[in-house]
Amino acid sequence: QVQLVESGGRLVQAGDSLRLSCVGSGRTFNGASLGWFRQAPGKEREFVAAIMQNGITTYYADSVKDRFTISRDSAKNTVSLQMNSLKPEDTAVYYCAAAARWTGTYYSPGWYDYWGQGTQVTVSS
Repeated sequence: QVQLVESGGRLVQAGDSLRLSCVGSGRTFNGASLGWFRQAPGKEREFVAAIMQNGITTYYADSVKDRFTISRDSAKNTVSLQMNSLKPEDTAVYYCAAAARWTGTYYSPGWYDYWGQGTQVTVSS
């Protein structure tokens, strides 16, 4: 079992930066692939970024590439999402997720086994 708790979401202005964190517990956290997803009102949950167990291999959605950076700290059992140059269209509830696998469709919500409760990010124009 893996428990995930996100934090860091708040109201910011367009162009601002924000850092989300997700703390994981459970002995399988450091061996898991980790991802961030987001869901805006009336829309499906969408992939944002993922980082594999090696802490080096990362993937990003085209909409956030070059603006967001995902990282993990195994010593602290955390995965973070640094978000720069935020836009109003980044407004959503952001979720971290963990998968007990290392290959496959990392961009699909169904690939993940565990989810946090989400943290709200609102970007005003």
